[in-house]
Amino acid sequence: MKYYNKEMDIIYRKYYKDVFCFARSLSGNVDVAEEVTQNTFCKAIQAAHKFRGECDIRVWLCQIAKNDYFNYMRKEKKNLKNCADEDILDTIPDTVEPILNQLEDVEEAEEIRAILEELEEPYKTVFSLKVLHEVSYEKIARSYGKTESWARVTYHRARLKIVKELEEKHKI
Repeated sequence: MKYYNKEMDIIYRKYYKDVFCFARSLSGNVDVAEEVTQNTFCKAIQAAHKFRGECDIRVWLCQIAKNDYFNYMRKEKKNLKNCADEDILDTIPDTVEPILNQLEDVEEAEEIRAILEELEEPYKTVFSLKVLHEVSYEKIARSYGKTESWARVTYHRARLKIVKELEEKHKI
């Protein structure tokens, strides 16, 4: 297996920043984003033969990054469950109120991410590119070979699906 070639080097240099920014928007953490980005390009090298060119390579790379990030989060969640209660208590600062507010934001973000993960394509990717990676409608449309209007409508429908799911989850 060839682990390095000139084409992948060009792709890495061209799309590293895009993938990193996308991973950072998902994680909110520079260190996690760097790890996810590196994993993304390693996985892309290994799976380059599977890329069929049906979408923009940036979309493909961001899809790999998103999957890697969710795998990372699953592992972190599992690791957190395995920690001793004393270890967790030692990390809680004296001022708990700001932490609770942040926790609610994180829980809401995780809820939205879970809903997003369940969305069918192309809604999932279009919404992720627009909201998390701030890709323009024009670039999204171009990556799918569609019109800018299609990208806007697809994003809007994805957003409505997410809102509907959130409303259904919070019904009492």
